[in-house]
Amino acid sequence: MADPADSCKDEHFVEIPIDAENEKKLSLAINPITAIQHHPLMEISESPGHLLLLKLWQREENLFARRAALRENRMDTIKREIFELCCSFSVFHFLFLMLLYTSSVDEGRDRNCRDWWIPTVLSVCTSLVLVALVQVKVWSYWKVRRQLQREKGDNRALTRCVQELRMKGSSFDLSKEPAISKKMKSSSVEIKWKPLTWCSQNLVTICLLCFTGLVSPASKLILCGF
Repeated sequence: MADPADSCKDEHFVEIPIDAENEKKLSLAINPITAIQHHPLMEISESPGHLLLLKLWQREENLFARRAALRENRMDTIKREIFELCCSFSVFHFLFLMLLYTSSVDEGRDRNCRDWWIPTVLSVCTSLVLVALVQVKVWSYWKVRRQLQREKGDNRALTRCVQELRMKGSSFDLSKEPAISKKMKSSSVEIKWKPLTWCSQNLVTICLLCFTGLVSPASKLILCGF
């Protein structure tokens, strides 16, 4: 039977050095009260400057969220108005062509053919007015959309700073400000894709203008025949 004293002599103990940082972490893990006191949020609450900065940034986050919601509602309203104008454009041309055809049948083609330009001018002028209204709404839509994208970019930068402040606590630099992120594009890419972007943004107006150009000769065709 082995002697307990001999077994104790054979055991080896390895001493692990503990630096100041590990010792602090170990003490925080052992003592929950100390851990709470050294929590970043507790440090912020004890620092008037950091606490004020956190409240200001949180207020700005709420303002960003409210402005973003308002702009999204505005975009939905503009899209609904554009749809209503397009419906009015379609209804006008449907009624116009139907009345034009009915009048040509009732009164005869020879008499109405001499004045074919009058309904043509009326149709073109009315169409251009509706197209102009649609284009104004389209410009407003993309303007609000760009503002919304800027708001979201600024809000993301502010959110990152708020998270960093909550993580660092009192060690956060109070002079730091949210960096506004901007998309960097080369001039060659902008020149290359600018016409395509413009066409995609004004696609509704382009379609209405093309339809106006196709329908404008309809007055002469209906009144004078093929």
